[in-house]
Amino acid sequence: MSLVKAKKHLGQHFLTDKKIAAKIVNGLVHNDQYKQVLEVGPGMGILSDILLERQDLETYLIDIDVESYHFLQEKYPQLGNRLINGDFLALDLSSIFSGKYAIIGNFPYNISSQILFKVLENRASVVEMVGMFQKEVAERCASKAGTKDYGILSVLIQAYYNIEYLFTVKPGTFNPPPKVNSGVIRLSRNALETLPCDEKLFWRTVKAGFNQRRKTLRNALSGVVPKDKMDDHMFFDKRAEQLTVHDFIALTQHLAQLSK
Repeated sequence: MSLVKAKKHLGQHFLTDKKIAAKIVNGLVHNDQYKQVLEVGPGMGILSDILLERQDLETYLIDIDVESYHFLQEKYPQLGNRLINGDFLALDLSSIFSGKYAIIGNFPYNISSQILFKVLENRASVVEMVGMFQKEVAERCASKAGTKDYGILSVLIQAYYNIEYLFTVKPGTFNPPPKVNSGVIRLSRNALETLPCDEKLFWRTVKAGFNQRRKTLRNALSGVVPKDKMDDHMFFDKRAEQLTVHDFIALTQHLAQLSK
């Protein structure tokens, strides 16, 4: 098999360190809740090799790169239709999985946020995700209220998942090496099936608050609830980065009352 060439337009940086690959796969710790796992962007299969050794997991692979797909077809003929050539972001995951499952991958930096939003969209079924991202993105996801990295992704992810920053990976363990460090995080679905508020309004409130993060929420949320309907609630005089996830839930409940 000829090796796959990393493609810049796909954001490919192939991991070459098998010990780090094993650490990433070993990050899947909640598999008593699922048996199926989908690896996104397997490239030449350094994670896949280890995943496929796991007797407790049924592994699926998806890669948008045709060259990678043909390479993996030859490498893992046993996979059959569990090897998918396609775009993860466009994939209807419910057409493949009927129950709970996990997602894992060394994710392309250029679509990091979209991948995380895809996981959030499928939060009812994705009970665990272990992923390698640009370190800055991984840290942003795990950031707490009051820090400069805290933002939309931080709040939305932490509303539905417990998040752990697992470890940092240096550029020299990739081919080609990226220009920045990478970070591996684990998301584990929390116990809330739904938030105790209007979830569409919650998402809208979080996005509006951080889209004008330097403004107080009284100004930032004027497109969600008109200012003349706002009262003297203490949250309106704060900025989005000062509110915890629970504060945003409480704020959403309050906005829903004001909108009646």
